[in-house]
Amino acid sequence: MRGYRGVKYFLFVFCYVFWVVSAILIAVGIYAKVAKEKDVVDTLTVDPALLLIMVGSLTFFITFLGCLGALRNTTCLLKTFAAILAVVLLVQLTAGILGYFFTDTVMERTERFMMKTIVRYREDRDLENAIDFVQKKFQCCGVDGYKDWSRNVYFECSDSNPSMEACGVPFSCCVVPSNQTVLNTMCGLGTQQQDHKRASEDVFTDGCLDKIVLWIRTNMKMLAGMMGGLLLLEVCMISLAVAQVCWIKKVRQRKAELATRSASQRKDELWFPAFADFDDE
Repeated sequence: MRGYRGVKYFLFVFCYVFWVVSAILIAVGIYAKVAKEKDVVDTLTVDPALLLIMVGSLTFFITFLGCLGALRNTTCLLKTFAAILAVVLLVQLTAGILGYFFTDTVMERTERFMMKTIVRYREDRDLENAIDFVQKKFQCCGVDGYKDWSRNVYFECSDSNPSMEACGVPFSCCVVPSNQTVLNTMCGLGTQQQDHKRASEDVFTDGCLDKIVLWIRTNMKMLAGMMGGLLLLEVCMISLAVAQVCWIKKVRQRKAELATRSASQRKDELWFPAFADFDDE
């Protein structure tokens, strides 16, 4: 029974921790969605708030099944929990294998997705903050280069564009001097009209896609360790759920055997009372 209780409470604690984390993700996503000044994004793939809500809701549902099943010893919930986790694990492994063997396709789709986010810059506050964070973090500008910002209506470099930011880039592309204390949000004006060498004095001219790929390759061991740890944790949770189901079946089987044995003993006591002797005639 000690082994059974250990399996039960280990699984419950694991699921509870992830259940709380998923609830926090949902709360953050809802807060970000409600707090936005505008909500004109019509697709889930470019809205970080909706992605947080979706991932958090899925994790919340899965871990809730694990918590309730472990606590109430419900084999149906435990089996469902293990099956969903196994499907998620299989999807992750499949995505990793496909991404490894079809790198060119993944890069093409990623580039297309990043271009779409540039087009929607300034239409969504969360997306705008995410792009600014990436460009400042990786010291890059655009997808393939700083002139990709012509795809955005505010920064399009053409004579017919009435925007004050025409032919410019966002401030997150700018090279910030070490002695600058006040942020200059108009530092990227007119940058797209300059050649690469002249523009590189004021803004980062390299594209973010190459910078992100370079960062991933540099930190491949760390990322592989994190992904391996996540997959190992999922395998452990599946194993704990299966182990608890097996323990529950053993306990129920043992109870059934004891009940059958006690019923048989009661029958014997009923038909053959415990007399001191039997007299054969």
